[in-house]
Amino acid sequence: MARSRTRTLRHTDYTNLTHPFAPQAVFSEDGVATLHEAALGVLEDLGLKILLPEARQILGAAGAQVDGDMVFIGRDIVADALRTAPRSWRLRAANPARERDYAPGQALFGAGSGCPNASDRLRGRRPGSLESYLETITLQRAFDVIHIHGPSAEPQDVPAHLRQYAMMRGQLTHGDKPVFVYARGRAQVDDCLAMMRIGLDLSEADWASGVWAYTVINSNSPRQLDVPMAQGVIDFARAGQMSIITPFCLAGAMAPVTVAGALVLQHAEALGGIALAQMTKAGAPVSYGGFSSNVDLKSGAPAFGTPEHLKMQLGSGQLARHIGLPWRSASGSASNTADMQAAQETTHALWGAMLAQATLTIHAAGWLEGGLTFGYEKFINDIEALQVMAEMCRPVGETPADLALDALAEVPPGGHFFAAQHTMERYEQAFYAPLVADLSNHGTWEKAGSQRSDERATAIWQKVLAEARPPAHAAEAAERLAPFIERRTAEGGAPTLD
Repeated sequence: MARSRTRTLRHTDYTNLTHPFAPQAVFSEDGVATLHEAALGVLEDLGLKILLPEARQILGAAGAQVDGDMVFIGRDIVADALRTAPRSWRLRAANPARERDYAPGQALFGAGSGCPNASDRLRGRRPGSLESYLETITLQRAFDVIHIHGPSAEPQDVPAHLRQYAMMRGQLTHGDKPVFVYARGRAQVDDCLAMMRIGLDLSEADWASGVWAYTVINSNSPRQLDVPMAQGVIDFARAGQMSIITPFCLAGAMAPVTVAGALVLQHAEALGGIALAQMTKAGAPVSYGGFSSNVDLKSGAPAFGTPEHLKMQLGSGQLARHIGLPWRSASGSASNTADMQAAQETTHALWGAMLAQATLTIHAAGWLEGGLTFGYEKFINDIEALQVMAEMCRPVGETPADLALDALAEVPPGGHFFAAQHTMERYEQAFYAPLVADLSNHGTWEKAGSQRSDERATAIWQKVLAEARPPAHAAEAAERLAPFIERRTAEGGAPTLD
């Protein structure tokens, strides 16, 4: 009589991932120390051009030498900043199940962000709209391997002085993960943080219990911090929210042509931003950021997923560990469509981030044309790659049952394990089930319509959007936000800061 068995379909949970691999190195320990010292020399001797007077005043009061727009930041100031900068913090979210610790060793992923256009096989390439923005927030929420929300396809059809209301309302009513805010001026930042507190009904204690919003601060390489970015560092530090200081150093264009030279510049600019955050408010949550790659020296176009990109990721990880901070990396693709080039570029860079132990990898799904377009099919295919990497974070079993000695004894030489007791007890949970990949033979694939992976991806994102339901908190958040948005709109909104 056959034994009855209760079979459970394979359950996956990619919400909480930690790095499974030892961090890899591209520089020796002495080499990393040399890079750090060189960056300190750049800050001290060459300085940063900081266009915001308030930022110059804060650093000057901390002991930096200020000469017009140039600020020369001594290594003692950097050392003080690194002493007070926290090593980890909690990323809070509307849904507590989506919260994560932002700390070294953690692995978080974010979708492609900051794209002015959206693209899919059905509607083609088009300017980002509020519709596409809300759709992409919904897609981000649908997959737990995406851990934070980001401004995937920016709504170009909403006026810039009102756009922050639509974007924040969209994140609070269509999403449930940690939230992004652009640093585009103090008024816009204040509006967005106020909307978070109103929409999620947060008390003072709630607001102080962790980080509810993050922003990305991009310096203007080489060695310049503009007005909105400098103000963003200050505003987020004072509010206790996370700023990710991310120089965008493209070797051969805005950075030296060598990997080491580009990383010296990146590290100097990142340390300058970290110093500004800590001199504004000691203990403010600030993340090291590295998004350096190279350009094609024939055309000047940015390149991603290149050997140089990966080497800079590994070097960035070493520098982040050298100063003891969690850090952000990035994937990406220069391809104009969701083809093999796009897949290779993104996946190569994802592996670079994993081997470098990036705390957060942005642009991990959906990024095309060097960030000019968010691709729906690209997003779905990238989710497949991310889920495979998430599977690598799952421990491999080492128990006697995992060793399968009974199965090895049961199956004779030349036999197969399809019907072995060990297989029958585990087959429903044994392996990763592909999201997009088609593992059927050619004849079966042909009968099913000979679909490419991008065509299968179209059906997946359509299904996700068709079946999506608002988060549990959405209706109440929308109701609480309505009077604030109406009032601020009537008052003229908040212009972006140039």
